[in-house]
Parts: sequence; C-alpha cells; structure tokens
Amino acid sequence: MPSSSASTTDATKSAPASGGVQSLERAFDLLERMADAGGEVGLSELSASSGLPLPTIHRLMRTLVACGYVRQQANRRYALGPRLIRLGESASRLLGTWARPYLARLVEETGETANMALLDGDEIVYVAQVPSKHSMRMFTEVGRRVLPHSTGVGKALLAHTSPEEVRALLSRTGMPAATEKTITTPDGFLDALELVRRAGYAVDDNEQEIGVRCLAVPVPNSPTAAAISISGPAGRVTEEATERIVPVLQEVARDLSEALANTAQAQAHA
Repeated sequence: MPSSSASTTDATKSAPASGGVQSLERAFDLLERMADAGGEVGLSELSASSGLPLPTIHRLMRTLVACGYVRQQANRRYALGPRLIRLGESASRLLGTWARPYLARLVEETGETANMALLDGDEIVYVAQVPSKHSMRMFTEVGRRVLPHSTGVGKALLAHTSPEEVRALLSRTGMPAATEKTITTPDGFLDALELVRRAGYAVDDNEQEIGVRCLAVPVPNSPTAAAISISGPAGRVTEEATERIVPVLQEVARDLSEALANTAQAQAHA
C-alpha cells in the first residue's frame, strides 16, 4: 500500500474539473476500464487506454489491491476483486428498489407481472418484480439467475452486443434447452437478436417455460445494462396484446431511464 505521504500528495494535487478528488476519480476510472476489458488487464493496457503514466497506475492499483477491490493474478495481470461483489449486490438491490414504482405502473397498465433484470457477467439476474393481480400469474424470485439465451430480458440486453461477444458468451454458458422451443444454436440466437433490433422489443415465446410469454425492452442509458419485462400466460399475452403492451413497456423504460439519470445527477451535486 502506498505511504501516507504518497497518498496525501496524490489527493492534494490540483482538483479535477468536477471539483472532486483526482486520485479517487482515477481509481474508479481504472475499475471501469477493467470491467470494460472483461475484468482482467495488464498495467500497460491500462496506461494505454487511460493515458496515465505507469507509476501512477501502479500506485493506484496497489491501493485497490490492498482494499480488496482488485487482485493480482499469478501472471502479474490485475483482475477485479471480491469486495466489488458486495457493492454490486447492494447496488442491484437499490436499482430494483428505484424501479418498483415503474414496475407497479406496468402491472396497472398491462395487467401482467412486471420484472427488472440485469446482465451480471454471463447470467441474467432478476432484481425486482411486481406481481400481476390475476389469480393465474407468473412469479420469478428476485435474485434468480438464468442464462440469457432463453429469456426475453436476455435478448433485450444482448441485442446491441457484437456477434463476436455474443458467440463468446454462449460458448461459455452453453445453450441448454429449457423447453422444446428454446433457441439452442448461436446462429439461431443471433437471428433472434436481429429481430429484436428491428422490432425494438424482445419476445420469449414459451422458451423458458411452456405456456408463458414474455415481452422485454432495455432501459436506455441505465448505469448498468438493465431491461424490464412483462410475463404472463400465452393465452393472455397474445399477438394482439403485444401490440398494446410494447408501447407501454417502451414508455416506462424511458421514464425509468430519465428518473435514474436525474437521481445520479442529484447525487453528484449533493
């Protein structure tokens, strides 16, 4: 860990334009660059992408390692550390809490169960749900993890990911069939993502569970990749119902996005 004099020197350099502490801003920037690079990088890669000199990056990384937010691998490269998991789980719960009023609005306007999900690594995790008022309704436990290839939210979240990245993800997870209608080939899934991009929404048509249809859209500009969806019996979530529900989903997603942006701005100026 750097000496107190080194930390003090870094922290008291001329403040950045935001008025914050420069060393903190740099540390968080490095963490985000590590995440963008897949979670593991070398110092030279971080220096090239951030423009910071190697000694500065080395000092910051040693501090992050000492705090548990980064770990150094046997090959001398750096990877995101386990303490970030706790922060991520707390942030996911908070995001779900913020989303609940918007999901409740979805239930009121569509009559079906509303969900919010995030892409966490290679998996989909559900972070919030408001159940339908119908006696026959769908229920997904908050915290449940599923593979993206068989879900509407998975398609919505991956629709604008490069084909190479999608194929790499699918090779890591496999594509097990949850039902006879599950897409089980990378080409088939990429074709489905093209349909999502064209239509502006994703459909899970009996692919995760027979008798259940799900409609999903991404939340634009979410601080972490997020999607909202409604799910219900296939007999209610028909093609005709889809035409009515999708515009509601898209409007709620936009409103939620705006609320999240306003919350972030308020916190930044607090």
